Amino acid sequence: MRNIELLAPAKNKETAIAAIDHGADAVYIGAHSFGARAAAGNTTDDIRQVVEYARPFRVRVYATLNTLLHTHELPQAVELAHELFEAGVDAVISQDHRMVRLYRQTYPHETPHFHASTQMDNRSADIVRERLQQGYQQTVLARELTIDEIRSIHQAVPEMPLEVFVHGAICVSYNGRCYASEVCYNRSANRGECAQFCRMPYRLLTRDDQVLAQGYLLSMRDMNRTDYLEDLLDAGVTSFKIEGRLKDIAYVKNVTAWYRQKLDAIMRRRNTEYRRSSQGIHQYSFTPDIHRTFNRGYTDYFMHRRTTDLCTLTTPKSIGQSVGMVKEIRRDHIIVSGTIPFSSGDGLVTETGIGFRVNRAEGNHLYLRVVPAELRPRTPLYRNQDQAMEKALAGHTATRRLPLTWTLSPTHTGFSLTAQVGDAPPVTKNFEYPHQTAQTPQSSTITDVLGKLGQTIYCVGQVHCPEQYFIPRSTLAEWRRAVIDQLDLYLKQTAPAHPTPYLTPQVPESEIPEPQVPKTLMECRYCIRYQIGQCLRSNPKAIRGPLWLEGKDGRRYPLQFDCQRCQMMVMSYLDVKRYS
Repeated sequence: MRNIELLAPAKNKETAIAAIDHGADAVYIGAHSFGARAAAGNTTDDIRQVVEYARPFRVRVYATLNTLLHTHELPQAVELAHELFEAGVDAVISQDHRMVRLYRQTYPHETPHFHASTQMDNRSADIVRERLQQGYQQTVLARELTIDEIRSIHQAVPEMPLEVFVHGAICVSYNGRCYASEVCYNRSANRGECAQFCRMPYRLLTRDDQVLAQGYLLSMRDMNRTDYLEDLLDAGVTSFKIEGRLKDIAYVKNVTAWYRQKLDAIMRRRNTEYRRSSQGIHQYSFTPDIHRTFNRGYTDYFMHRRTTDLCTLTTPKSIGQSVGMVKEIRRDHIIVSGTIPFSSGDGLVTETGIGFRVNRAEGNHLYLRVVPAELRPRTPLYRNQDQAMEKALAGHTATRRLPLTWTLSPTHTGFSLTAQVGDAPPVTKNFEYPHQTAQTPQSSTITDVLGKLGQTIYCVGQVHCPEQYFIPRSTLAEWRRAVIDQLDLYLKQTAPAHPTPYLTPQVPESEIPEPQVPKTLMECRYCIRYQIGQCLRSNPKAIRGPLWLEGKDGRRYPLQFDCQRCQMMVMSYLDVKRYS
């Protein structure tokens, strides 16, 4: 049986706790330095508090130190990693294997766990095998891999646990292979300061300056692999990752709860093959729905094949949920076809980027301050701000509890009371108390008292107890509190076991030079030619010759196409004057 984890993002301590409450088996969170999201850093003390909250649920906490490091920064990164392990984190996600090697040398008697960041461009079995040799215990695969490619990697390197992204924003370039932000704006994406080069508008030009396409040509839709979770399980994946360390707490709540329910449904059907790696049951005050939260439109992103739905040319922003079409346009309002309910304050947008807010909603009659002149009947509408969902996700929205099995048994001098959570070792305390025969069966009374768990993290699963003994309710309550205190202490001190043993790294001792920035700005599996129907392999009428991307600042970026491997390269920019 394989342990399966749902890995949720956390911008800060509050988001991490929300992710745990809403069903995460693990959370990943940035430390105060060396994270690939510079705006999502946290103090070690905050991360320690997340660990303390996570421990009773056997939820793992991963810290991200996943930037490339300058050589002089390596000792500082090692000390930060050591500080985080001392705080209780279960693994550090790293992009620079020099830091991992130096850590092993600096602390040879420790057995820390490091995960290979997707920033290391983990897209083949040979690369994953190399990560194993470098001392990593889990590998985050490249987003671009298909089910078959993931399966082949697992079959080739079965000892390496594999983590894949299943939801969230997508970088157009292979992760770790994008240097556009660094070259063009002096902000390195590999050091946590991406300038969002791929979310900017461009024109696609031929040699003769013919415009083949224009818009947000590199802006990917968001990933949604809900329909492929079971396929990924069967391909060998053990960790399902949600992107979003810059997303707000409502996003994390909704998306985590959505995937928790989907994975639980699979594991209920296949409970002899898969089980979740943490423990606890969840109750939600809302209905999770990923279509009603931030998204740029969805794609499965190469899950089975190359498709033409990978980007949205008209906007890099959230378009949200499809809510129908414009049926009629009146002087001060519009009528929308469909059955989806609306709320006053909803934000709506069209595919071409026309946005407006609903002043008042009366069924499908939406009253606006100004009806946009560009609106036409039969225009598809999307809701990118959902007032009802935002209200549903505000405040306390989920409870996570650990089901307890109580066992009360007579002893020679009194009674023993045992509490057990899942398959963890039971916690037992013995109490001296005279055996008194009850005049009526006592099981319902005992069950009632042991079930009064108040604001603890527990709920009653089963109660096993004798019926013939009388024990005052106050005495039972005192025993319950004593056992719960002992159980709390045990669960907070016991770290979750890792699924794989520590592996001794086989890293060469020679010095590894710092990586150099190449002339290729991006290396992509995504291909603009294929997206717009100009694929040289499938369209005999496709326009031949060189193509360029031109940005709003006039810079032109030559494109190169490797049609044998179905890959596109964005090259370093050229001065527009050369083409004028």
